[in-house]
Amino acid sequence: MGGRRSVEFVAGGRGEHCRGWLYEPRGKGPFPVIVMAHGLGGIKEMRLDAYAQRFCAAGYACLVFDYRHFGASDGSPRQLLDIDRQLEDWSGAIAFARGNSNLRPDQVVLWGTSFGGGHVILSAARDRTIAAAIAQCPFTDGIASLFALNWRSAVKVTALALCDVLLSLIGRAPVMVPTAGPPGSAALMTAPDALDGYLALVPDGTAFRNQVTARFGLNIVRHRPGRKAGDISCPILFCVCEADSVAPAGPTKRYARRAPKGEVRAYRAGHFDIYVGKDFEQVVADQLAFLHRHVPTKQGGARVDL
Repeated sequence: MGGRRSVEFVAGGRGEHCRGWLYEPRGKGPFPVIVMAHGLGGIKEMRLDAYAQRFCAAGYACLVFDYRHFGASDGSPRQLLDIDRQLEDWSGAIAFARGNSNLRPDQVVLWGTSFGGGHVILSAARDRTIAAAIAQCPFTDGIASLFALNWRSAVKVTALALCDVLLSLIGRAPVMVPTAGPPGSAALMTAPDALDGYLALVPDGTAFRNQVTARFGLNIVRHRPGRKAGDISCPILFCVCEADSVAPAGPTKRYARRAPKGEVRAYRAGHFDIYVGKDFEQVVADQLAFLHRHVPTKQGGARVDL
């Protein structure tokens, strides 16, 4: 077979669908499968295809999906960033992968980046049958990320978040905040490299909204997925950016040490550098080496037609 095709699966209890891409290598399956999703407000077109192509060429199937309320997936209101729903989406994706006869149900790998890296930590901690996991520049501690945010931005986002919650109680349209913005603005990421780095991941001509519902701002501090690292039984690779302006490296390294089979690779890179150029090449090489050690494929390499 080989190549990439569009797929969908049910997530949550309301019949809503997540949509994404399934990459399958040439050759005879079943194949190990890597389930992949993006970070804060991100969609699959924002460089996840680049990673999936490399993994697929090495013999791994890849299920790359959009969270509900984002990209090609169902969900209203649009741009609603709900942590519990996104974790349901991960569960739905894992179930879909395990139900595909051309994929190995005992060789499901989780791969998440940024906010999705935190979801990988929580999902792997909950599901002890996961074969391996990769958390790239992961969001591990909301308190640390809040301190990384300009205080003016934090105050503005909190005010908008409260307004969004109150208006939602009377059925009004959501109040939005930019996902990335200039320093000091009312956005979730306001480091000097955030706006340009984030938008540089969006291909030309892609329908994309740089905003999420403001109510998410009230949940950042209490979201600390790194605390569950000690519950992960499978091998997990933490790819840490030393100059990360969004998900500080220090807390992530400390949490990684709690994982019984945790491994850490550090890069002299910022949060958005790791998706492109030499940093991308290095991190993909490290991730493939990790995969080959812990979830080897039947073939040394496979072609993928896109």
